[in-house]
Amino acid sequence: MRLLNILKNDRGGQIMMLVLLIMAILVPIFNLMVPENHPLHVPTYTVTLMGKYLTLALLAVAVDLVWGYLGILTLGHGAFFALGGYAMGMYLMRQIGDRGVYGNPELPDFMVFLDWKELPWFWQGFDQFWFAAIMIMLVPGLLAFIFGWLAFRSRVSGVYLSIITQAMTYALMLAFYRNEMGFGGNNGLTDFKDLVGFSLQEDTTRIALFVLSAVALAIGYLICRYLMNSRLGRVCIAVRDSESRARFMGYRVENVKLWIFVISAMLAGVAGALYVPQVGIINPNEFSPINSIEIVVWVAVGGRATLYGAVIGALLINYAKTYFTAELPEVWLFALGGIFVLVTLLLPKGVTGLIAGLKRHKEVPA
Repeated sequence: MRLLNILKNDRGGQIMMLVLLIMAILVPIFNLMVPENHPLHVPTYTVTLMGKYLTLALLAVAVDLVWGYLGILTLGHGAFFALGGYAMGMYLMRQIGDRGVYGNPELPDFMVFLDWKELPWFWQGFDQFWFAAIMIMLVPGLLAFIFGWLAFRSRVSGVYLSIITQAMTYALMLAFYRNEMGFGGNNGLTDFKDLVGFSLQEDTTRIALFVLSAVALAIGYLICRYLMNSRLGRVCIAVRDSESRARFMGYRVENVKLWIFVISAMLAGVAGALYVPQVGIINPNEFSPINSIEIVVWVAVGGRATLYGAVIGALLINYAKTYFTAELPEVWLFALGGIFVLVTLLLPKGVTGLIAGLKRHKEVPA
């Protein structure tokens, strides 16, 4: 009943939840129980690809929370996504043990190669899943808290805030490229074997990760929708529409921005953690500013301030990216730029705005 109240006036969210439920039930059945030569069989590669798309959709929802409802155009959420991914990658590396190339039960292969003698202090504890799970949310959340506390209390906003969020993720990218940082340098972390004792090469593990990605997207969406339905959500919209007026009415605008920014960063960290075991690698390229810009494009294409629009945009753009990078790799970036320009000029409210407009047009009597 509480779930129905959260989605009471959210038709798009209701449809999305139903689709996720159907996918979480049917995809495992079509993968594990339908013969490979049957036309309804879903290959494991496709399952993994869909799981990756769902994690990116969660990342898009996190960005829509701050951009769509607070008006903060963040170009640094790729950093929170990557930090969550690195936390998961560190746990997965610790699970390799003596099965690595060098057979060292304590040190990951890249540390042995670089002649490190002992495990760095910040790797301690990552052999335990519970510790890694905490770090997946704590590290992005803590960075967002420190960054937001400094930026919002200084009343940095608009394009200036966008620039410094982009500078933050670029600085992290440069730092993680350095071998002495202890995160694998430009090669990053890879060659993962197990996740909580289950082989990452098994079809059942891939299915479990897909289902977990669907569940995480659903929970993340419900958290965001609950927040936006609450009094806090109404204050967020007031801040977005007129920050000076909200401040004049007595609201601590910087606190509202800070906590929504932190929650969004934690959701991005969870998305990154689920992304890594499905793609099999995490490296500093995930911090690249262009990745954060792409996320904004997903949200713009789907439609800001809808949440489910961010999911639609992420799925559409990433499917297009998969197709173009395989069939026409040299035109992908031009296609992405063209899509963003067309949406900005012709569909300022994104795909969801177009659908809503068509629906209203049909309802108007002739």
